[in-house]
Amino acid sequence: MINKQMMLNPSKSCLAALLLMPLTIVHAADVASSPKPNIIIILTDDLGVGDLEHAGATGIKTPNLDRMAAEGVRFTQGYAPSATCTPSRYSLLTGEYAWRQKAKTNSILDGDAPLCIEPGRDTLPEMLRKAGYQTGIVGKWHLGLGDGKNKVDFNGEVKPGPLEIGFDYSHIIPATVDRVPSVWVENHKVVGLDPTDPIEVSYLKNISDEPTGLERPDLLTHYGADNQHSNTIINGISRIGFMKGGKSARFKDEELASTVVAKSIEFIEKRKDMPFFLNIGMFEPHVPRVAEPPFVGKSGTGVRGDVIVQIDWQVGEIMKTLDRLGIAKNTIVIFSSDNGPILFDGYYDRSVEDLKGHNPTGGLRGWKYLTYEGACRVPFIVNWPGTIKPRVSDQLISLVDCFSTLAKIAGGNVPAKAAPDSLDLSDVLLGKTLENLRDHTILHGIGGLALRQGDWKYIPATEATAGIGSGANAADPRFAAANITEPLLFNLATDPNEKDNIIAKFPEKAAELAARLQSIVAMAK
Repeated sequence: MINKQMMLNPSKSCLAALLLMPLTIVHAADVASSPKPNIIIILTDDLGVGDLEHAGATGIKTPNLDRMAAEGVRFTQGYAPSATCTPSRYSLLTGEYAWRQKAKTNSILDGDAPLCIEPGRDTLPEMLRKAGYQTGIVGKWHLGLGDGKNKVDFNGEVKPGPLEIGFDYSHIIPATVDRVPSVWVENHKVVGLDPTDPIEVSYLKNISDEPTGLERPDLLTHYGADNQHSNTIINGISRIGFMKGGKSARFKDEELASTVVAKSIEFIEKRKDMPFFLNIGMFEPHVPRVAEPPFVGKSGTGVRGDVIVQIDWQVGEIMKTLDRLGIAKNTIVIFSSDNGPILFDGYYDRSVEDLKGHNPTGGLRGWKYLTYEGACRVPFIVNWPGTIKPRVSDQLISLVDCFSTLAKIAGGNVPAKAAPDSLDLSDVLLGKTLENLRDHTILHGIGGLALRQGDWKYIPATEATAGIGSGANAADPRFAAANITEPLLFNLATDPNEKDNIIAKFPEKAAELAARLQSIVAMAK
């Protein structure tokens, strides 16, 4: 029997596979027979590998994340499958690269987009629910709502959504906080909605009688924005898209982090005596960046740094809850980001001017939206006190691997055709092997795909395309770097910052990687 590792890592010999199989079977039985650990995945939004203190940041203090990393395993080669949020979140929950479903998931979804994970398919929360877990999601969603046949009705039952793809409980914001509707949705209902003030949403035309950021910049209480982000003003900040009504239900940016913490703790407390899976989607440091009062000015690097300090506080509150309830040693906590960082992303919040030497990418090339390392390499920390040996690992791991890895640990079942791109890296996670079980990963950006195989990185000639959200365009300076006029080849062992294109020196290696990338893409059709 050939397992998924053999299929996706063909460099292994058949003899090695046969020798390893008995060990793998014993390990699976050991994991399945042990108590099921609670599982928490904390996914931030636009956080870079250089944004945390333990990774070299000097102007931003992150003591809680530093503790989490020091007591767990920190992967220096951790990847988001995509350089933008919706595709990465899709991959996390399905174990499938989002570019395989291009029509539904290859873009940054608007707040009224339909659900991009079809109900009934195998998902991470559904797999864990079948394994005996209570499942929940709090915070950012950004995977669409509704069936796409009818316009999403935010005044009635908002479904299908998280509850239809494996979650028992959800308290979410539909998309990014810079996109309308600016409301919380708990399970199937908008929180705090006054039925006499119904919500209307449009990304095509202004259906509201409220001022926009373009019309009334004097009403903006935080900062101005570019044209894409200058539609309906909500809470003193202009957003992408137009929203009418729902005034009593609109969130306040200054309360988002506290709400995430409160609802997460509530979920944990109610389920502390049973196995649970909680997916926490933090909004920071995505735009619009607004720090809650205790964190204003705390970083010394402006509002972007302040909201990273706010991330650390949220993580600390979750970890303190686990300690208080006596369940920390039976809880796996995974911390990562849906893509790499960006400074200016539509709002004039002085993120560039206040940087003061801080380097969000840790020196890696590129930013959010691209296929360079700075866009897809992300913080990746796994903490499981008493089970995971504290260490720093340079083995490849991707968010897409959470599905199969957690299935092995939780004793869950992964059907034959489910999670096609997810590898079981539980032995890597638990320090049972030094072998790098993932030999390659595919990276997805707005210009196309790239392949990292071992230390080699191949980026084909590409052209920036659609899929970057309403009102945006490929001429925007943020996306210009996605236009790659000639293929690129890098050796990350000697050139981690992707400065030197060595394709002329190693044309055969480039041809080999190009052929493998084409083969992987062809298999997906």
